[in-house]
Amino acid sequence: MTRTGLGHDSLMALIDHTSAVIYMRDADGRYLLVNREYERLFGLRRERIVGLTDHDLFPHEVADAFRENDRQALAGGVPIQLEEYAPSDDGTRTYLTVKFPLIDESGYAYAVAGISTDITERSRAEAALRDSEERFRLLADHAQDIIFRYRLDPAPAMEYLSRAVESITGHPAHDFYTDPRLILTLIEPDDLPDFEKSWQAPRTGTLTFRLRRSDGAVVWIEQRVSPVTDDAGAVIAVEGILRDVTERMDAERERAELEQQLRQAERLDSLGQLAGGIAHDFNNILAVISGYADMLVDELGEDHPNRPDAAGIKQAAARGTALTRQLLMFSRSEPSRAELLDLNAVTSDMLRMLGRTLGEDIELAADLAPDLPPVTMDRSKFEQVVMNAVLNSRAAMPTGGRLTIGTTLEHGGDGQNQVCLAVTDTGCGMTPAVMARAFEPFFTTKGRGSGTGLGLATAYGVVTDAGGTISLESDPGQGTVLRVRLPAAAAQPIAATAAHPPSAQASGDGLRVLVVEDEEAVRDIVRRLLSKAGYQVFAAPHPAEALRMCHEEALQFDVLLSDVIMPGMSGTQLAAELRRDRPDLPVLFMSGYTNGPAPGGQELPTDAPLIRKPFEKQTLLTELHQLVTERLPASGR
Repeated sequence: MTRTGLGHDSLMALIDHTSAVIYMRDADGRYLLVNREYERLFGLRRERIVGLTDHDLFPHEVADAFRENDRQALAGGVPIQLEEYAPSDDGTRTYLTVKFPLIDESGYAYAVAGISTDITERSRAEAALRDSEERFRLLADHAQDIIFRYRLDPAPAMEYLSRAVESITGHPAHDFYTDPRLILTLIEPDDLPDFEKSWQAPRTGTLTFRLRRSDGAVVWIEQRVSPVTDDAGAVIAVEGILRDVTERMDAERERAELEQQLRQAERLDSLGQLAGGIAHDFNNILAVISGYADMLVDELGEDHPNRPDAAGIKQAAARGTALTRQLLMFSRSEPSRAELLDLNAVTSDMLRMLGRTLGEDIELAADLAPDLPPVTMDRSKFEQVVMNAVLNSRAAMPTGGRLTIGTTLEHGGDGQNQVCLAVTDTGCGMTPAVMARAFEPFFTTKGRGSGTGLGLATAYGVVTDAGGTISLESDPGQGTVLRVRLPAAAAQPIAATAAHPPSAQASGDGLRVLVVEDEEAVRDIVRRLLSKAGYQVFAAPHPAEALRMCHEEALQFDVLLSDVIMPGMSGTQLAAELRRDRPDLPVLFMSGYTNGPAPGGQELPTDAPLIRKPFEKQTLLTELHQLVTERLPASGR
């Protein structure tokens, strides 16, 4: 016998061995059948369940929901699918339920059958995923960085963009969704190739680039990007973070500039020390050359045919002296003796000399404002600044021109008045590139052997040390204006201090001079100059020998003439030691340079003048004669 259908036992065996909950209820909601899974879930035998309703088994609101779902299935006449919730020992469980009506031959829906699959874990996972996505969305929306995902294939499109994009770029996120290429148009052209390369073959890493905001401002962006690949390994999208690092880049640039300035300052300091040392040694050499030249000029007489040669030696030594003074000013080893200066008076004094120096093809003019307040500055250094400016102007006018030195009074908005000196020429002018480097040490546009490159660098240091500023205004072919601005002093204008005139009587009259100088050639020429002028000279190669001569040989002398910086003991320390027994001992110092306190911390005594090497014979004799005239009584001379 062949069976064409399933009997009751076979049907029950089938539904009992499924993991789904299967049941049948009549039109009134009473259970007609449940499977074994139903029994397991609720811990009741099916014999006890059949005939009951959901209101007998579940809380009222749950039962009402089940009953309403049954009515929908009965009324609709077709299967329905929905989610239902039932209490359990571990909380509420979720079921995916399919309900369908059972219809008799007359078309009457007499019962409803249901198959419910437990999807609690899946639902919980989906809910957790939804919560996670929501938390991520909130995090991304409130992040200060731009979080993005950009699809590359098959068609470029911005798939996600966090809210920070508007605050960083000035464009709302909508603009980037509408125009996928907008991000590329905002990148600075120089940075665009690297940016595109980072998306074409993305790898985990960082890239910093510049982006122009909607308001025109440029910001620095740091990108961290990762590739998204398909199953075949092809890159189909990029996702990552864009961070505004403008403040960090500005800080790094500022730090780099400060480090560069520090390195430059260290180089200049080292260069200054080197220049000062070279100038000191060179000054000793020039002192010897100048001294011998003075002696030759005196010996040869006015009519001797070799006298011009000796004068040429003196002129060469004077040029060397000017160069060493620039080196000393640049190295800040040249001692400053600040005084109140009337720039009009100093400039007028210089004009008389400059007229003979510049040549007949230069028209020299002055435009001096009256009633200028004084400034506080070392006169010789100010004269050097003017001389450097004038010589530069002369070099810029090889075929002649006009040079004007002018002064004005400028009233600052903060109440601080400034005295301005302007040196204006009609020369070849400067390009912006040359003008940018004009104050650099050893930078020169003059031909080889025609310039040291220290003129404006020295002027810059001198004016800055005096609390002023120095600047250039120039265009190619339009001449140059150099402006020096110095703070006006509170005192009334004064006449410039005139140099001491040569003494009419510079004879030594047998006065005894102790010369202390560690440079043998300088010591010898000073001894010869003084001896020829009538002084009785005693010489020592260093302070220790001078002290020995005084203590052991009981040397008697009237004046101490000493170098300042010497090995073992400075000239100032020597003078202090000798003045323990002779407080009124006249002292004259000579030095190639000094820089504040001498070695040992001794300042130059206020009653001890200083002559700078190299000095001319007349300067030495005049200073020494004036010193002994003021300090020694007539009976001691």
